[in-house]
Amino acid sequence: MPDRTAFGAYREQVRPEWLDYNGHLNDASYAIVLTRAHELLLEDLGLSAAYRESHGASMFTVEMHLRYLAEVSAGQTLTAATTLVEADRKRLRLHSELYADGVLAATGECLYLHVDTAAGRTVPLPDDRQARVDALRDAHAELARPAHLGLGVGVRP
Repeated sequence: MPDRTAFGAYREQVRPEWLDYNGHLNDASYAIVLTRAHELLLEDLGLSAAYRESHGASMFTVEMHLRYLAEVSAGQTLTAATTLVEADRKRLRLHSELYADGVLAATGECLYLHVDTAAGRTVPLPDDRQARVDALRDAHAELARPAHLGLGVGVRP
């Protein structure tokens, strides 16, 4: 059974190429970092690049909402805590909290669709992968949900 805590495999030092001219993590780099954190969770669910090769299907990002909460600088260590918020046969919604040296720096919410890459359309996950997704979703069901989840840009909880 999956752990009943947020998925926390991501850990990485801020890379120089991610910085802007102010010496801070560039706004686009937050998306890169959160994508890297989400890819680790997808890999854990058996939905990585190897899955694409073996099944001709992949998870496609169709929506992302980022919230920038604190500056991130060179030399800091980034970690992420990711929750599988919602899932069905064709969709996954993930929410991550990104930390820089233990300080909450950003949050990211992403919607992924399971796509048959040859047909170019959404298809249900295979039963074995769906079972893994369901187990993680159920393990995360009682984790706290932030007030901003699902609200979008400029909307206050």
